[in-house]
This record gives sequence, structure tokens and C-alpha cells, in this order.
Amino acid sequence: MLPVHLDGSPEALEALKNAVADALGGGPAVLPFTDPALRDAMAPDEPAEPDTAVVIATSGSTGAPKGVLLSARALTASAEATHARLGGPGHWLLATPAHYIGGLQVLVRALLAGTTPALLTGAGFRPDGFAAAAAALTGGPRYTALVPTQLVRLLDDGGAGLAAAKTFDAIILGAAATSPSLRERAADAGVRIVPAYGMSETASGCVYDGFALDGVRVDLDGGRIRIAGDVLAHGYRRQPDLTAAAFADGWFTTSDRGVRHEDGRLEVLGRADDMINTGGVKVSANAIERCLGAQPGVRDACVVGLPDPEWGEAVVALVVPVGEAPQPDELRAAVRAELGPASTPKRVQYGAELPLRGPGKIDRAAVKELLESGFGH
Repeated sequence: MLPVHLDGSPEALEALKNAVADALGGGPAVLPFTDPALRDAMAPDEPAEPDTAVVIATSGSTGAPKGVLLSARALTASAEATHARLGGPGHWLLATPAHYIGGLQVLVRALLAGTTPALLTGAGFRPDGFAAAAAALTGGPRYTALVPTQLVRLLDDGGAGLAAAKTFDAIILGAAATSPSLRERAADAGVRIVPAYGMSETASGCVYDGFALDGVRVDLDGGRIRIAGDVLAHGYRRQPDLTAAAFADGWFTTSDRGVRHEDGRLEVLGRADDMINTGGVKVSANAIERCLGAQPGVRDACVVGLPDPEWGEAVVALVVPVGEAPQPDELRAAVRAELGPASTPKRVQYGAELPLRGPGKIDRAAVKELLESGFGH
């Protein structure tokens, strides 16, 4: 296995692109990494599992290291299906970390399209840096992939970064849910977004704006989302038991709940373990977050259950306001009206931003720590 250390430099990204191109053609499996501990957990000196082109190493939500095994077939199927859905191969801007699947797939798509990707390098995401990287793209169609937090920064800045965003034929939004308010802001600003649902195990997004990509099948088993198709990984690095539990009979069972609407659109309701048991009633943290996010003056929200002697778990919300913050009682009333008394937060607190982990995912454990510490009192 070939480890490639990504240090933020253009040289490291170029080395990764070349290594991935080699792996897609049958060369050594590639392990992109930034964290030496994750690299070591993947045992790079030992042979990769058969049919592996790339290993995506992740600590996951529990902190337990996992290495997702992706074949050239899975990576190629995902990239080709993405191009088919967006309108054909194009020119890509890499704006997310390439050791995560969303960033790595940008490189794969550019390789298959025969185009040279533009690279956003350096520490952090800045709208002016995004604009400069986008200016390096020549020809079209123009595509990129962002996480919602990056798009919010472009919209808030309103300058050259937002102007650059408007020039893209499609911006895939992944890693975290796209709130209704963010959809509306993007549409009002003239930014063409495609919210995507997927994960490392599906070689990046496999459901675009609620509809599965060509060659991808989505099923609901007791409300739990299952996915099949050539985009699937074939297991986890050196974890046969975990592989057997997640992958069976050509299907991958996710940790997410969903519902299918009459028009066939899949709506992801959140993780199965995000349910809160309050007073003996199970309520959905994700549903409460969607309700809060739709209220005026709310940019983002995270809802968690905190230990409570009376309720077992108390529903508590951390809200990021925009402009003048709405009153907590107004937000609680909105949730009560839409979802009922059990879902109504016992406490609403405000913060400048939500803690994140990985490529734009909300760090719920960090949110719980903040709220349990009395943050905001």
C-alpha cells in the first residue's frame, strides 16, 4: 500500500493525483492521510485487501479507526454516474480535503474527464482563495464540491468568492445536510447547488437531490437506508467482523434513517442513533433541527439529548443565529406547533458556530460537552 501524506501543498496533491491514476490502472493501493495515527492504524506495510485501489482512513463518529476499501470499479462507477447526472465530464475545482472521499472523488472525476483539476491549497477556507482557485479553471462545464459551511462563508462574504461560485454549472454539497434556508439563500444568490447524500462506503455521494445516481439502488429496511450498486466499497481494512455486519448480499446498511416520498425522492431523516428518548417518547433530533433551521434568524442548529433526572433525556438545542437572534420562546413555540410537546427543546442556547469534525460534519459529542458545561449561561 502506498501512503501519501497530504500536507496542504500543491506538490502533495499532485503526488496523490498521480498515485490515484496509477491505482485506477491496477497499480498499488493508495492511502491518503494527514494524521500519522490513522495511517499507522491502517498498517500500510501489510498488503492491501484484494481489489483495493484506495483506502479512506477515518476515525468515524465513535473515534474508532476504520479504513474503507474502495476498488477502481467503485470509484469509476461513482465518477461516471456523477458526470451523467450533472451533464457530462467537465473541469473540477478541488476545494475540500483530499483524504476524505468527497475531495478524493474530485480528483477521480477530473482524471476520468481528462482535465486538470484546479486546487485550493493552504490552511482553511477563504472566499478570496476560492475565487483565485476558480479563476485557474479553463473551459467547461465547471464543477466543484463543497460542504455547507463553505457555501455559507461564500454567501456571507458576498464578494469575489460568491461571484466565482456563480460561475459553476454545479456545486455538489455533501458531508452534511443542506438546510432549507441554505437552499433558499443559494437560489436567491444564483448559485447552482446539488445536495448529495453518500459516504466513504458509497465512494462519495450516490443520491443527488433525493434521487439515486444511475446504477445505484436505495432500499428502506424498517426505515434504515440500504444502498447497492457498483459504487459500494468492499469492506473495512483488517476488520472482517465489521465488514460482515455492514455489507451483505450486495447491500450496504447505513446508520441513517430515511423516508421515500410519492415522487420517489429519498429524504434522509438523520442517524438512527440521533433519536432522543425524553419522558418515554422517542423524538428525532434531525426533525427538530430542520424545524429550527427553517425559522427566521436561524442559520444552523444542533439538537442533542442531555441526561435529566426528570425526563431521562432533555431536548436541548444549540442555535447559530444570523442577524438578530430570535427569542428562545419563539423557537420553542415553532417546534411545539410543528412537532408536538415532546420535541420542544427544554433549553435553547446560542453560539457563533457549531463544532465540526471531518469534512463539515457536526460534532455532536462536542456540542453535548459544550451544553453540559453550561456554555451560554
